[in-house]
Amino acid sequence: MPDQDLIELRRMIAANPLPTDLEALRLAVDSDSERFPLDPDIKVERVSVAIGVPAEWTWTEAADPARVVLYLHGGGYVFGSILSHRHLVAEIGRASGSRTLAIDYRLSPENPFPAAVDDALASYRFLLEQGFEPRHIAFAGDSAGGGLVVSTLVAIKEAGLPQPACGWVISPWIDMEASGETFVSRADADPMVKREIIVNFAQAYLNGADPRSPFASPIYADLRGIAPLLIHVGASEVLLDDSLKLARTAGAADVSVRLEIWPEMIHIWHVFHRILGDGRTAVQAGAKFLREAMDGRADHRS
Repeated sequence: MPDQDLIELRRMIAANPLPTDLEALRLAVDSDSERFPLDPDIKVERVSVAIGVPAEWTWTEAADPARVVLYLHGGGYVFGSILSHRHLVAEIGRASGSRTLAIDYRLSPENPFPAAVDDALASYRFLLEQGFEPRHIAFAGDSAGGGLVVSTLVAIKEAGLPQPACGWVISPWIDMEASGETFVSRADADPMVKREIIVNFAQAYLNGADPRSPFASPIYADLRGIAPLLIHVGASEVLLDDSLKLARTAGAADVSVRLEIWPEMIHIWHVFHRILGDGRTAVQAGAKFLREAMDGRADHRS
């Protein structure tokens, strides 16, 4: 049976539907920075990476300055920002004992594929140029940002750069064709994502590009040699099949991959860690994976 936290969260989501107008949607999602303000011990610094991508450092006094989590936010590649995910990113940094760098990669339809991949790769280069060792850099991201993590790991490999320590992907979207069976079987259980919405986002992002491009749908990429992956997905998500496909594709390519399907959880439940017990537990579990990977305790072939 769902716990009371989850019941209340579902009620909150049902009572506050997101706008359909894109600009209103962007503003509404970014308002999460007001609903979930940062704790007073979190320090924040805005920066710009080499090609002009807006970014933000967050850290606490306890953070190891030599370690960083590069976070790629979700939002279907059309919305979301540093603001919308700031509270989650800062908590991941606290729990992992690392600095965090979140980026405002370019959004579609104004900047379609592969702009987001280009910005994420440039941000990784920025960290290397700042002196961070690859083994002390971890990637994390949710939804579209989770898919972008995998695409960026492939881009890093193609660029001949060393792989980071790991990638943690939360409810990842990795199939631009939205072909998963769970878009049907979980349609009534998922309060946040619908197939028609995903299809619209994919069209805006691709702008006519091949939906099976390995940098857009990384289940079609050669994943051999990318960093170890942790996949978190909720059992109530229409995107559940995306995680299953990613785990199979990565595992078949000899990537160290751990798939965790969380009973009854909804899309990116980690975002609600302030009000959802399983959200807090999941953040801690993911942060543990990041710490262990940066400690060298994850299988890593570069």
